[in-house]
Amino acid sequence: MGIFQLFIAASVPVLKVLIVTGVGAFIATDYIGVLDKEARKHLNNVVFYVFNPALVATNLSRTITFESVVLLWFMPINILLTFLIGSAFGWVLIQITKAPHQLRGLILGCCAAGNLGNMLLITVPATCKEKGSPFGAPDVCSKYGIAYASLSMAIGAIFLWSYVYNIVRVSSRQTEDKQNAIDQVPKLESTVDCTKLIPGNCTNVKDIETCSALVTCKDDCEITQLLSAGYSTKKKVSPLQNMQSAINFRNLLSPSTIGVIIGFVVGVIAPIRKTLIAESAPLHVIQDSVSLISDGAIPSLTLILGGNLLQGLRGSSIRASVIIGVIVVRYLLLPLVGIAIVKGAVLLGLVHADPLYQFVLLVQYALPPAMNIGTITQLFGAGESECSVLFLWTYALASVSLTLWSTYFMWLVS
Repeated sequence: MGIFQLFIAASVPVLKVLIVTGVGAFIATDYIGVLDKEARKHLNNVVFYVFNPALVATNLSRTITFESVVLLWFMPINILLTFLIGSAFGWVLIQITKAPHQLRGLILGCCAAGNLGNMLLITVPATCKEKGSPFGAPDVCSKYGIAYASLSMAIGAIFLWSYVYNIVRVSSRQTEDKQNAIDQVPKLESTVDCTKLIPGNCTNVKDIETCSALVTCKDDCEITQLLSAGYSTKKKVSPLQNMQSAINFRNLLSPSTIGVIIGFVVGVIAPIRKTLIAESAPLHVIQDSVSLISDGAIPSLTLILGGNLLQGLRGSSIRASVIIGVIVVRYLLLPLVGIAIVKGAVLLGLVHADPLYQFVLLVQYALPPAMNIGTITQLFGAGESECSVLFLWTYALASVSLTLWSTYFMWLVS
């Protein structure tokens, strides 16, 4: 099959995302004013609590069975590897760029979590319908493609809301605690009061332990740091308390994670599946209602993405090195590592010989950051504008990067 045909088949799904994103950016402008910041915040909450759980539960319950779970066992491992390897690259990026503390959770999240659900649900079925697709009959390809994308979305949701969610939450809390500590530092009225705080034998301000105080006397004589050899502000806590403060286990059961659990239960347990799934099922109206709700997830997320990208044009500055680093991780390093992992798994017999399945596994390494990272940053108010700037550049380049990588992946598996 020609490279040009593969390129066309790979570019059409990306164009669909760009068109809807453009609509979101247009209605978020000051001229239209429909999707302003407040509207995006409320729509984000609807997506978080209603649309996403319904979408995950519906697609899983329809397409996932016990047999398919056994057959597709490598996908959870593959997705876990994308998160772990992406996190490792993100940590290296933070060390190289010396990124500020309040952005570290955002950088780790963008490097670790790709758009494993929504992008695949849009691109894979659209790729199947293209004439140049190497995956056989469009109907059969779409059926299995949706199943693969649904499982990818479910597993990605588990890792996103249990891993990235808590990384951003902990990072935002630490930043907030530091800001509160700075706000609580007292101010002195005169420079005379400042000089009284410094002992006469304190000649080297670097030697903090020997000084009773470290003071910066500016115009307003603000104490920037107060340390004493006999006093420590750190409290001794047990390892269990440290773990509880780092991870709020109650937040692991986010709405999307609950949707994953419900979808697996309905899909895998045959009696429940027969009761809810298929037109002849006695309670199929419940499934149809949830499916109707879930139809709003992808358009809403993509519209929000467009509004956030527009905000990125006006957003606060972020180092170019951070933006370039995230782009290199997501669009160069991860795809190269993914090719080695997936092809190695095929050679070892860990992945069955289905070109579409192998294609989905490969694409999981070449996706832009998960759109729900924007939802998470808006929920915590941590790095929201910086996230918009990162999304602006990563999704602008995704139209080129994802098209090229998808073309190469289709050639690789065909």
